[in-house]
Amino acid sequence: MSVVLEIDNQVYTAEDLVPLLRQYQMLPRLAQEILIDRSIAEIECSEEENTAIYDQFCQQNKITSEEQMQVWLEKQGMNRDQLQHLITKKLRLDKYKEKTWSNEVDAYFIKRKSQLDRVVYSLIRVEKPEVAQELYFRIKDDENTFSELAMEYSLGTEAQTGGLIGPVEINAPHPKIAQILATCQPGQLVPPTRVGEWIVIVRLENYLSAKLDAPMRQRMLDELFNRWLNEAMQQKVSFLSSTDTP
Repeated sequence: MSVVLEIDNQVYTAEDLVPLLRQYQMLPRLAQEILIDRSIAEIECSEEENTAIYDQFCQQNKITSEEQMQVWLEKQGMNRDQLQHLITKKLRLDKYKEKTWSNEVDAYFIKRKSQLDRVVYSLIRVEKPEVAQELYFRIKDDENTFSELAMEYSLGTEAQTGGLIGPVEINAPHPKIAQILATCQPGQLVPPTRVGEWIVIVRLENYLSAKLDAPMRQRMLDELFNRWLNEAMQQKVSFLSSTDTP
């Protein structure tokens, strides 16, 4: 069996690597990469794209000569074809996502939109209901600003920002707080409410509706791809124990 790796004078053969992949839980990642490579096998980059990606790679790695490139390849145990395959993989994968799921993006975004909308809100959390009640009325009656009382009384990290949190996606806060925010109008002050161990006072400051712009479209493509990849891992991949292998 030929040696494929040497670390600190210890050599490893191809036969040694499989147990190590199991030990370091790297088999699932390897399986994912194999599935991806099989899926994008027919996706190609143009000559201009290949050249641009190669030049960018050399610039990022400060490779300015053929000799430096050969040294880099030797250190990585790669040849030039393997390098080109590696550095163009992201672009080829993006092309595959576009080709496969572009027609599903609009419908998927509409389905996800209620979870993608973002909110800016103010929060005060205290332990005692009577304290929360007093603070609520001081804010409601304009005796103090929300920010002042949050900095003085709130027991969470939001005290550092005057109680202000966000923008965050609507499902990011505690589920009960998210439910409250989903039913509020901007500027609405919510009476003290128990959330877990805390009594909270919440005010919705702003509601930002998600839009299907370019970054969001890419996110939807990524989510559709990841959903497919997870399903493929469950349906197409089996990890055999060492006793199952011949």
